[in-house]
Amino acid sequence: MIQTPTDHNLRRLRDQLDLREAGLLSPLAARSSAALRRHPEERVGHRQNFFLDSDRILHSRAYSRYIDKTQVFYMVANDHITHRVLHVQLVAKIARSAGRFLGLNEDLIEAIALGHDIGHPPFGHDGEKLLSALCLEHGLPPFHHNIQSVLFLDRLERGGRGWNLTLQTLDGILFHDGETHSEALRPSRDHDFALLDRVAEQAPGAVSPEAATPMTLEGCLVRLCDTIAYIGRDIEDAIELKLIARADLPGECAAVLGDSNGSIVYRLVADLIANGCAADRLAFSPSVGEALAGLKKFNYERIYLNPQIKRSLGEISACYRALFESYLEALATGRSRATIFPEAGERAADAPVDVRTPAAMVRDFIAGMTDDYFLAQAAALGCRIPTKTTGPLVAMG
Repeated sequence: MIQTPTDHNLRRLRDQLDLREAGLLSPLAARSSAALRRHPEERVGHRQNFFLDSDRILHSRAYSRYIDKTQVFYMVANDHITHRVLHVQLVAKIARSAGRFLGLNEDLIEAIALGHDIGHPPFGHDGEKLLSALCLEHGLPPFHHNIQSVLFLDRLERGGRGWNLTLQTLDGILFHDGETHSEALRPSRDHDFALLDRVAEQAPGAVSPEAATPMTLEGCLVRLCDTIAYIGRDIEDAIELKLIARADLPGECAAVLGDSNGSIVYRLVADLIANGCAADRLAFSPSVGEALAGLKKFNYERIYLNPQIKRSLGEISACYRALFESYLEALATGRSRATIFPEAGERAADAPVDVRTPAAMVRDFIAGMTDDYFLAQAAALGCRIPTKTTGPLVAMG
């Protein structure tokens, strides 16, 4: 690539930004200059490493499919209900806000936040469980959306070359699990690409992605802010759909965190900031952590496990099985691979050899689908397709 005087000036400005981080960020923050890529690249242009990761994630095909992926409530005709694309934006905004006050690297925070749910299959966590069961039936390890996020970004996108994201970004995505309740997190700073690969491949003896913490404070912060972003927002969505009433919230939790998404987010973020990160850990204070645990328990009992939001689950389950088995049969009988897997049929010439089994190819294809594309494909097979609910899930009072 021919370098112009403008290119040299931009690189000089970027290098100055890298140097400025030493005085601006916490000594425990990730430095852009310390970013590690699987395949070293000549540093060109004005973008710092983690900023470049964010751009690559935003321009991925998988990111564009966030727009029609379920967050919690599926088959609901209501444009004000949270979808996955809004959730990841909320995580990014909330985590960057906290990270600024804690002196952490906002570019790394944003990259992890934007990419953390890219591997979610259609219909949220219920879809994840259905796909995981099918994987186990066909000799694959259990399905984890965070592992799938890494597979898309690191191995499957761009014709099999991946986006060559930094270790710090991929690690934060892989270990982002916000479902497990954590009142304090300390980074596991010894992670490397070899460990990331063992976890992503679910190799024998590898740690579970839910059992380890990210290697950076930025990754730990995104993990905590994943919970902050969904806990109150899911309550607001459930109230919108008449599934619960605001007065149903546990009084002891509301006394500490408030009873609206705005107050819940504010108080959780303020508490994280107040506790700081000087001890190389992030933590909620005991009273706030206890209130958050209580609110999570309430959400699981009254929202996530509520049979009213699973009215279509039986039909969706049948669609998952029909699609999985149909695609496996198509591969076995030699039908056009490109017709079934448009992206898989055009691997880049410099991409690694594709060693996936047919079952893994089917898993990856289904995991990348939007909800509507999934239903359209199932309808083409003759599956019974559920209809969207247009009114409240439960009539209140």
